[in-house]
Amino acid sequence: MSKQGNLQSLIDPIVVNMGYESVGVEYMSQGKHSVLRVYIDKPDGITVDDCSKVSGQLSAMLDVEDPIRGEYHLEVSSPGLDRPLFTEAQFEQFIGHRCVIRMKMPIDGQRKFTGQIKALVDGAVELETENKLVSLSVDMVDKANLVPEF
Repeated sequence: MSKQGNLQSLIDPIVVNMGYESVGVEYMSQGKHSVLRVYIDKPDGITVDDCSKVSGQLSAMLDVEDPIRGEYHLEVSSPGLDRPLFTEAQFEQFIGHRCVIRMKMPIDGQRKFTGQIKALVDGAVELETENKLVSLSVDMVDKANLVPEF
């Protein structure tokens, strides 16, 4: 299991038991400036108080489990307008929305794709870009975010 997958499996039960949706986890290893970012949500939105409560519970668990070597900063946040997408279910939930997807490896020389999510088929996001319909494997997505529309 990947480091993010392991972290997710430790974090999800706590977040869910507190009554929140666990949107996803990002870990950015940068020496003393490493960051563990946890995104939470609930139907009526997230407040600073919600983030503080979850942060306290996660800090206690992370101190006991110690899944990350060295120093890091824990951030608990709402997903925001440019909501990150981590799972197939999340891509499916936002069919019809625009998003930016950065792939782990280039596809035909391109790593970054922007377009409308059309479907999720066999573990791949079908994204309609300006030029064409592309199929991007969710397993190969490095980062994906919705594009806020006003």
